[in-house]
Amino acid sequence: MKIRGKNVPDWWLGVSAIILVIVLWQAVAVFLVKNPFILPSPVDVFSAFLDLLARDTLLKDIGVSLLHFGIGLGAALLVGIPIGILIGWYRVMDAFLDPIIEIIRPIPPLAWIPFAIVWLGLTNVAAGFVIFIGAVFPIILNTYAGFRGIPRVFVEAGKMLGCIRDRDLIRYIAVPSSLPQIATGIRIASGVGWMCLVAAELFGVSRYGLGQKLWHYYNLHQMDSVVVYMILLGMIGLLLDWLFRIYIDRHFLKWRTGEVA
Repeated sequence: MKIRGKNVPDWWLGVSAIILVIVLWQAVAVFLVKNPFILPSPVDVFSAFLDLLARDTLLKDIGVSLLHFGIGLGAALLVGIPIGILIGWYRVMDAFLDPIIEIIRPIPPLAWIPFAIVWLGLTNVAAGFVIFIGAVFPIILNTYAGFRGIPRVFVEAGKMLGCIRDRDLIRYIAVPSSLPQIATGIRIASGVGWMCLVAAELFGVSRYGLGQKLWHYYNLHQMDSVVVYMILLGMIGLLLDWLFRIYIDRHFLKWRTGEVA
C-alpha cells in the first residue's frame, strides 16, 4: 500500500487497527460504561494479566488446554480422514454411512457432555471427546468433497500409468489431488475444536485449563481476568492456525506456488 508516495507495510495496517480498538475500548470503558464488571478497561486487563503471570498458573492452563485440544483434534484426524476417504471413493460406503453421519452431525458438541462424563469420567480424554465431536465432521465433509471433486481424467491417467488397484489410485492420485480440500477441512476443524475448548473444560475435568479458569474467574466476578483468558484463547487459536498453514503450504502444497522438493 502507498500513502503519499511512501510504501506502508500491510502489517502496519493491522497494528494500527489493534491500537485504534484498544484506544476506543479504553475510552468507552472509562467514560461511558464506568463499571469494570460490565466492561473492564485495557488497563485493568493488563494489570490482571501481570497478576496472573505472577501466580505462575498461566503456562499450566495453556499446557492443559493444548493437551485437551491435541487429544480431540488428533482423534478427529484419525477418524475423519479415513471415513471421508471411504465415503468419497466408494459409493456403497457413501450410501451406507451418509444417513448416520447426517443424523449425528447436527447434534451440538455440548449435548455430548453428559455422555463424555458417563463414558470417560472427569478426565482429559472426556474433554478431548467433546472437542473431537466438534472437529470430526468438518474433516469428514471436506475430505469427502475433495475426493468427489477429483477430475475423472486424473483417475484415467493414473490407470494408464499403472495405478490399477484402488489402494494405489487413492495413494498416488486421489489424496494429492484432494489435499487442498482436506487441509481446509482440518483448518475449519481446528477452529471449531478450539471454540469447543471452553465448554469441554467447563465440567471440571481438571483444575487447570483456559476454559476452566475463564469460568472460575467469572464465578468470582473478576471480569478483567476473564478477558485475559478470552484474549489468550484468541491469540493461541490464531497462532495454531498460522503454524498449520505454514506447515501445510511448505510440506504438502508446494506445487500450488510452483515450488519443487
